[in-house]
Amino acid sequence: MVHSLLKFLRRFHRPRVGTAREIDPDEILLDARNLPQFNQNQFEGRFEKPISTRVIMTMGVLFLLILLAFLSKSFALQIADGTAYAKQSEQNRLRHTLIFGERGVFFDREGRVIASNVSDPEEPGFSKRRYERISGIANVLGYIKYPSKDSAGFYYKVDFEGMDGVEKYLNEYVAPHHGLKIVETDALGKIQSESVLKRPVDGKNVTLSLDSTLSQKFYELIENLAEEKRFGGGAGVIMDVENGEMLAIVNFPEYNSQVLTDGADTAAIKRLVNDARKPFLDRASDGLYAPGSIVKPFIALAALEEGVITPEKEIVSTGSISIPNPYDPTKPTVFKDWKAHGAVDMRRALAVSSDVYFYEIGGGFEGQKGLGIANIERYMRLF
Repeated sequence: MVHSLLKFLRRFHRPRVGTAREIDPDEILLDARNLPQFNQNQFEGRFEKPISTRVIMTMGVLFLLILLAFLSKSFALQIADGTAYAKQSEQNRLRHTLIFGERGVFFDREGRVIASNVSDPEEPGFSKRRYERISGIANVLGYIKYPSKDSAGFYYKVDFEGMDGVEKYLNEYVAPHHGLKIVETDALGKIQSESVLKRPVDGKNVTLSLDSTLSQKFYELIENLAEEKRFGGGAGVIMDVENGEMLAIVNFPEYNSQVLTDGADTAAIKRLVNDARKPFLDRASDGLYAPGSIVKPFIALAALEEGVITPEKEIVSTGSISIPNPYDPTKPTVFKDWKAHGAVDMRRALAVSSDVYFYEIGGGFEGQKGLGIANIERYMRLF
């Protein structure tokens, strides 16, 4: 109260020129020193200083620069690059979408469908591969891998990829050429209109020389024989000798084309991969075997060329041939035939695949002259 009154009185009091300035009471109470009990961290005993002009100017310049930066960016967005951004904005409303074509269908020689396509109920316009449940043709048909898409549903790999068999070998013929359409949407993503830019072209259908019914029966025979004899696997081929067409190429065991293509049943796929019988091995084309009876026609041709035997001469097959051991006559080497065929000439020996007949004309036995190892190698190399 006293302090306020003193200030009021000073308004009417003017100090004389040349006299000392009157000291206010509040200034008398101030000490130039900071007493020890003052807490300097709490600004006790300190004078408040006004913000300097330099700081104000610096802040002003900073805000001015920020304002200029905003104005410059606005100018670039709306005027300098406005047209480009407008086009980009327009494109954001237009979405390019694939139109999937269908993969070509596989038929057997009798026109039976063995691999086709079915619509996917979860994705309209997309067809999935369907393989008929026919044993004995899986390794021939193979399987495919579908186009790949990311978590957002956009396809980053659009092709159907053949992974094995004729799906892989004939991929360029049965693979479709996808189409393209442009879809216009509103701000909420709702479709306003659609326009097809390029129509899809389906893959070509292919008719194979295989007989699916014959293949299935052949597979059952090989499967039963393998289980009876406790074989790990087996294979068989039936060919038309008139034109070379393959009627059946069967592998046991075989994989499941549908399971591998769908890829959903991971447990079944894992069992196939870990199967010790190797269902992925195409034993008919990739297996390594001793040549066996397929060499007999070449041995017959060589024997005729070298005059070793005539086609009419007969050799008796009793089921085996015994070669004396020069070091121990009591231990001859016995080579068995798969069956006792009796007397057979060359035509008959080829027809019944007599082992004894070709043992004798190949290596010679008793009174029958043989080709010898050198001639056998020479003729084999011709083929």
